Amino acid sequence: MNAAPHLPQITLYQRWLREQRGLSFDSYDALWRWSVTDLDAFWQSIWDYFDLRSPTPHSAALADNVMPGARWFPGAQVNYVHQVFRHVDAAAAAGLPALISRNERGAHRELSWPELRRQVASLALHLRERGLQPGDRVAAYLPNVPEAMVAFLAVASLGGVWSICAPDMGTAAVLDRFRQIGPKMLIACDGVTYGGRDFDRTGVVAELCAQLPGVQHLVMLENIGAPQSAIKIIASQSTLAGATARNDAQTAAYEPVWLPFDHPLWIVYSSGTTGLPKPIVHGHGGTVIVALALKILHNDVGCSYHPNSWGERYHWYSSTGWVMWNAQMSGLLNGTTCCIYDGNPGGSKDRPDWTTLWRFGADLGVTFFGAGAAFFTNCMKAGVDLSTLPGLKTVRALGTTGSPLPAEVQNWGTQQFRKLRGDERTGLSTAGPPQGAKAPTGGSDPHEMGERGGDIWWCNISGGTDFAGAFIGGNRELPQVPGQMQCRLLGCSVEAWNEQGEPVQNEVGELVCTQPIPSMPLYFWGDEGNRRYLSSYFDMYPDGHGRRGGRGPVWRHGDWLKIGPDGGCTIYGRSDATINRHGLRMGTSELYSAVEALPEVLDSMVVDLEYLGRESYMPLFVVLRPGVVLDTPMRSRLNDAIRTALSPRFIPNDIFQVDEIPRTLTGKKQELPVKKLLLGQPIDKVVNKDAMANPACLDWYVALARQRASGEAHSKS
Repeated sequence: MNAAPHLPQITLYQRWLREQRGLSFDSYDALWRWSVTDLDAFWQSIWDYFDLRSPTPHSAALADNVMPGARWFPGAQVNYVHQVFRHVDAAAAAGLPALISRNERGAHRELSWPELRRQVASLALHLRERGLQPGDRVAAYLPNVPEAMVAFLAVASLGGVWSICAPDMGTAAVLDRFRQIGPKMLIACDGVTYGGRDFDRTGVVAELCAQLPGVQHLVMLENIGAPQSAIKIIASQSTLAGATARNDAQTAAYEPVWLPFDHPLWIVYSSGTTGLPKPIVHGHGGTVIVALALKILHNDVGCSYHPNSWGERYHWYSSTGWVMWNAQMSGLLNGTTCCIYDGNPGGSKDRPDWTTLWRFGADLGVTFFGAGAAFFTNCMKAGVDLSTLPGLKTVRALGTTGSPLPAEVQNWGTQQFRKLRGDERTGLSTAGPPQGAKAPTGGSDPHEMGERGGDIWWCNISGGTDFAGAFIGGNRELPQVPGQMQCRLLGCSVEAWNEQGEPVQNEVGELVCTQPIPSMPLYFWGDEGNRRYLSSYFDMYPDGHGRRGGRGPVWRHGDWLKIGPDGGCTIYGRSDATINRHGLRMGTSELYSAVEALPEVLDSMVVDLEYLGRESYMPLFVVLRPGVVLDTPMRSRLNDAIRTALSPRFIPNDIFQVDEIPRTLTGKKQELPVKKLLLGQPIDKVVNKDAMANPACLDWYVALARQRASGEAHSKS
């Protein structure tokens, strides 16, 4: 039989608007403008279109239009897990799995929808019996395995507040996060496999329990069978395998609790340039409704058992430390089969292999294949030939985010899929549903089936951990321009502003959002008076320059954005000094804590030169004690300190020994001016020397900028 026609999801939504609301729009721009000017009508339409359910009614979609503090769907009750569980019976009847996973060892596992529900219920009952109550925090230290998603769903179903760190993070970085939220329980692994090596993490887990006195119960995942995994770390301890094994009348009858729309769901972390990582709290309702709008309408990821998107298999490679793990999991909200991979997508250090993830996608029949922009760049540089993997013909869409995707990389990927498809490139696919799945009944209008062939569709998105969503992304009905994102997302009132707070078009400006979105943070955990929250997003435009009718401040995201005359968008990297290393954000203060703990280091500064069209480059500048030289052993000590405290991802490209770190009169490191300088801006445009404590030291950085501009930069001081 023929594959599902897969009409664009946004087309189906517009048809519904026409039929149910009497609303027609002659262009996407007109649809977008309606969505950001009549917020109440737009978000109510999303609630109705996706048939969201509540045992109690809500009085309005948007009760208070303010930022921060907008009140969404007051009176409604939701639970993320209710939305997941509503697909169990239909997906199971269709013979479609909920999760498919593989790891570096080649272990292949499939989790059916009924088994997913049973394991979630078993673990939820286990945690509830040990005292977990709504609002209690549960910290997780787990890799990208099915057990992590089961654990999240179990915690969320009870109203517990979830927070996860990836096991490649060092103990100090994990404690910097978890100490702030005071977890009552910890779910952790004994170790991970990455790049062909096993890494025992039992010592880290013991340290976490010792340093988090509020932890009353530990659940251990025996992931690698580490020798120490059976050791009793705290008095109340169990295995995850045992906690998810229950199968009785209580598990069969288990139902998630109904919660207020804004009940906390999870705490994620996004770092600024000062202080500890920001513990960002998102709510159940906002996360669910925005995830559905993004994933379905813009990412075009359909329900796997729906005739229009039959057999959809959704994959977005991520570690659990990146918000794309949350985004991958959100496929379950729509009844989509999620395909996850645990391990290094580039093989091992000794045997690099950038076909690893592609082979995974080909074997599983993935239909939507997503990864960070750096992954696609590495594949291009490695000379990957996708035509050797005919199984990839099931892929109809490529997703990318994390950093700007250069046009040449997108062109490379498009050419790879043209070569892969050969003469099938413009025809309808004849691939049937995945093996073991039942064929859909009924059919679609053949005149509306849409073309499955043609060039591969790139869904380039930009958003963030900050609001668990995207501001800019894809639209299958719009033209593609390599290096650009297709549009501003529905409901996202995004503009590019110049230094005077005025919107600009076809110019690079600050990315701002002038209207609230349901998934914007509820608050930061432990943030008295919302001080950190306000300073993180609303300090630059505290009054909106009158643009919002006096309704308050405007969200400033921290990215450079250009909006073209056709609505296409280009992100040019971070406009602040936050490090965005291969899609993972880290505060510079965390790196300084690691580096400056070494007795040889007196001062340090790091900048991330992520910028569209340039090679990603992150230099570290260090002031060393008199007599200490930046030799090979010293470089190794610096890199090891970063690797141990943070992650290998944040090891710098270059280390420079300098006499001084440029500072303001108040002692603040001049990260952003140095970043702008090294990106090619003139010194007089980026820094006011009169406001500096040591302006003479800038000469060295100006010289380095000239060397970089002429291609002569090197790592010697």
